[in-house]
Amino acid sequence: MEYVKLNNGVEMPILGFGVYQIPKEDTKRCVMDAIKVGYRSIDTAQSYFNENEVGEAIVESGIPRKEFFITTKVWIDNYGYDACKKSVLASLKKLKTDYIDLVLLHQPFSDYYGAYRALEDLYHEGKIRAIGVSNFYPDRLSDICLFGRDIIPMVNQVETNPMNQQIKAQENMEEFGVKMEAWAPFGEGKNNMFMNDTLVNIGKKYNKTSAQIILRWLIQRGIIVVCKSTHIERMKENFDIFDFEISKEDMEEICKLDTNDSLFFNHQDPNMVKWFDSMVKQRRNNFD
Repeated sequence: MEYVKLNNGVEMPILGFGVYQIPKEDTKRCVMDAIKVGYRSIDTAQSYFNENEVGEAIVESGIPRKEFFITTKVWIDNYGYDACKKSVLASLKKLKTDYIDLVLLHQPFSDYYGAYRALEDLYHEGKIRAIGVSNFYPDRLSDICLFGRDIIPMVNQVETNPMNQQIKAQENMEEFGVKMEAWAPFGEGKNNMFMNDTLVNIGKKYNKTSAQIILRWLIQRGIIVVCKSTHIERMKENFDIFDFEISKEDMEEICKLDTNDSLFFNHQDPNMVKWFDSMVKQRRNNFD
């Protein structure tokens, strides 16, 4: 495993296992399989409604807590200072841990300033080892970096894949010392990504799959990656990316695939903001 050093000195595995869209009833088994494969960075969120299952898997693994790097994210309806702080303490209980390695604000809406101040205080109290944001476009990230209280975010988790490479966003993050973390590195297979001729042909050179090429390409850009699977064989495949290096020429070929556009949604679209709100409220009603 390779590691990146965050701007506060904390080291984070560059490859993690994510549990987005994994049903509650499958989450514990999937996380335990990922741990068996070798993953030690586990990424969840309040809005995934499976923090409890993640915590159970980590405890039952028998591996010391200090060997894991756990990330969760605060959902929008827990923004504001008091609500955010309360929600993180609730996440601690669900995850069955005394501290969380990284807590992110999940979306750039509502009172994210109040929520971020709560994360700063929890950080100073030792409940969180690192704090950051998710889905913050360059303007929002610059806003909180320049006008926040005293802590620059350590991480910004954003959609990053060969079709939406976030080159300018990464430059902006690097200016502030914020590490980029990729969600949806495979774009959930959209645009027939796994069968893309460029990725498949480059994979043949290294005896690797297109998925492995994507992950290696991201890592060589210095980007932290979160990938998900419910199948242990695919988990193993995704983990097997540290024994080769993509050439400069092949890295440049992959860069030509960039459309500079999201495969999923635009956070600046008012209708999408409404969708985020209704989607999680509906899911919460199903799980409560």
